[in-house]
Amino acid sequence: MVIASLDQLSNFKRVQIGVLYGVSVGTGDPELITVKGLRILQQSNVIAFPSGINHRSGIAQNIISGWLKPEQLLLPLDFPYLQDPEKLQQAWQQAAIQVWQYLKQGINVSFACLGDVSLYSTFTYLAQTLQELFPDAKVETIPGVSSTVAIASALKIPLTVNQQKLAVLPALYSVQELETALNWAEIVVLLKVSSVYQQVWQILQKRHLLNSSWIVERATFPEQKIYQDLINYPSLELSYFSILLINND
Repeated sequence: MVIASLDQLSNFKRVQIGVLYGVSVGTGDPELITVKGLRILQQSNVIAFPSGINHRSGIAQNIISGWLKPEQLLLPLDFPYLQDPEKLQQAWQQAAIQVWQYLKQGINVSFACLGDVSLYSTFTYLAQTLQELFPDAKVETIPGVSSTVAIASALKIPLTVNQQKLAVLPALYSVQELETALNWAEIVVLLKVSSVYQQVWQILQKRHLLNSSWIVERATFPEQKIYQDLINYPSLELSYFSILLINND
């Protein structure tokens, strides 16, 4: 049996844990990623992103595909589109374990996040779960263009001016709070409005706000659509990535 001396043992260095980067990649247009986000994305050995439905390419993956290098490893992570807390927790844990397999070897992983990484982002749950399971994990986030500012750009209007108050709500969970928000905010943005559109339309009709509201569907994507004069649209078949902006001033 060979016994190592202290000098020999001192030569063994602990593997540096890799970093999980949450990289905001914007809302659809590949050029909306920041310079810093692009640099980190291209320097990472592993690129993670939410997998698409039925094994198709995910939206974030499509946005960054033109920026990636052939030698980078792609890591699609499964985040089911449902509201079951137990199943979601299982998915976050499985994704965290997959990412940790690389981080513990000193390999950096960049997670491509649609919109901005800090605004109602799946990455938040992944990062929290990772650090709960593996306290040594390191996480950094890179901010970017959110859907809230992207729709204002698409509409060619300022999001807010002077002292206007802004409310941003996830429509699916906050439709009952819309009227409360309209009592104090001059500008209200409802994210993911598709599933509750008819309820929202009725509130806007009651408050005479249909002609000062707009919907932007798939903002900054090539197939972007804009709906205005909503009085003409009491019912719409909207995609998941549809956002309503209300000028209540």
